[in-house]
Amino acid sequence: MNFFFPVIIFLGVIIFISSFFTVKQQTAAIIERFGKFISIRKSGLQLKIPLIDRVAGRLSLKIQQLDVIIETKTLDDVFVKLKVSVQYKVLPEKVYEAFYKLDYPHEQITSYVFDVVRAEVPKMKLDDVFVKKDDIAIAVKTELNDAMMEYGYDIIRTLVTDIDPDPQVKIAMNRINAADREKTAAQYEGDAARILIVEKAKAEAESKRLQGQGIADQRREIARGLEESVDVLNRVGINSQEASALIVVTQHYDTLQAIGSETNSNLILLPNSPQAGSNMLNDMVASFTASNQIGEAMKNAKKKKE
Repeated sequence: MNFFFPVIIFLGVIIFISSFFTVKQQTAAIIERFGKFISIRKSGLQLKIPLIDRVAGRLSLKIQQLDVIIETKTLDDVFVKLKVSVQYKVLPEKVYEAFYKLDYPHEQITSYVFDVVRAEVPKMKLDDVFVKKDDIAIAVKTELNDAMMEYGYDIIRTLVTDIDPDPQVKIAMNRINAADREKTAAQYEGDAARILIVEKAKAEAESKRLQGQGIADQRREIARGLEESVDVLNRVGINSQEASALIVVTQHYDTLQAIGSETNSNLILLPNSPQAGSNMLNDMVASFTASNQIGEAMKNAKKKKE
């Protein structure tokens, strides 16, 4: 008798302790009695009848995520893999439905995702799949909400997180993109070259205009200088014809002197003989004399007619 008493006390302590259990935060515990549902216990320290009640299972009330990878075909016959991330949670007021009505929620959600994606993507071309991935996600969320709400699951959000076409298609897309960028670069280079040519032509035209203006100004100043030189010579008794001839001869010798001062000059002045200045002076005087004679003859003829 003395031997069984400690054993009974020990078993009693174990049974007493087993009547208590804890439930973590954001978790629900399902209690059954002889296999029949009794209650749902929330977080904290809980009590159950030992040896009669048991914790049949626990469900997390946190938001969970399920990643589903689907391979399907687009409208332009391109095979593509999509990764759809489904964020969901168990509704606290529907823990019973979530635990007893659905054995494998992951498989159920995966099936609906496959069904929706393979119904939506074949209606789109590959480029539209990238552009309208949010529309695919909304369609998946709508379908899942309608189906899973009955089982106590709330679909928080669905995201198309990855779109992976066939490797050969990706290579072709990259080549198309590169070719398009090269075309754009060539257009910009052509525009730059055209602008450069136009601006260069404008600069050359402006340069020639200014050069012509400079030559005109130079000749104008030369003419003024000659006019002043003739006036000075006229004051000392040298007439206009002799003054003009003298100026021309002086410029001739100034030119010869300037050419001679350049050691590396290849310029040849014609005529360049020692008699050139004298011949030039005689020719100019003769031409001026002949010109005056013709002018006098024309005046006399005009007077006779009158």
